[in-house]
Amino acid sequence: MSQSDHILELARHQRVLCAADVREHGWAPQLLLSLHQAGKLQRVARGLYSLPDAEITEHQTLIEVCQRVPKAVLCLLSALQFHGIGTQMPHEVWVALPQATHTPALDYPLLRITRLRGVAYSEGIQTVTEHGAPIRVYSVAKTVTDCFKFRNKIGLDVALEALKECWHSRRVTMAELNHFAKINRVERVMQPYLEAVVA
Repeated sequence: MSQSDHILELARHQRVLCAADVREHGWAPQLLLSLHQAGKLQRVARGLYSLPDAEITEHQTLIEVCQRVPKAVLCLLSALQFHGIGTQMPHEVWVALPQATHTPALDYPLLRITRLRGVAYSEGIQTVTEHGAPIRVYSVAKTVTDCFKFRNKIGLDVALEALKECWHSRRVTMAELNHFAKINRVERVMQPYLEAVVA
């Protein structure tokens, strides 16, 4: 099998490929461009390729964001949508990035960036592999406490809806909520709502 065949095989497993994926296997990243020009790969975004007949998944955009912005973690409204919580349908992809990172230059999709520092950024990240591609997203409990932390950005009603739904469907424990509330410094803010939801 030639390197090109290997790349096409990888595209079958992984859905979306970038130069780093190809380089990781010791193959020439320039082959992505040749395969694109030969019509064997389609360009789905800058630097990202897939097979022309690859079915577009529900999370295609999220996969692309996580591949093009390696430190991005889905948060807030995008994390709620990913976990199937609440009724939010965000028009942008909400991502968290560490405090000092550069703003990524993406023309599409639109990003809403939240800057977090230390454990507020690093704790609670889950990596979900979909069609061979990793999606980094905050856990349900971390997402709920993030909603309280950023309630002025997204609305307290969104945070309350998320808390009630997660608690009643048993997707979070009180220990998890307390752990992330502490990290996000929203224990006092959340206290009355936690008491109400448990009552």
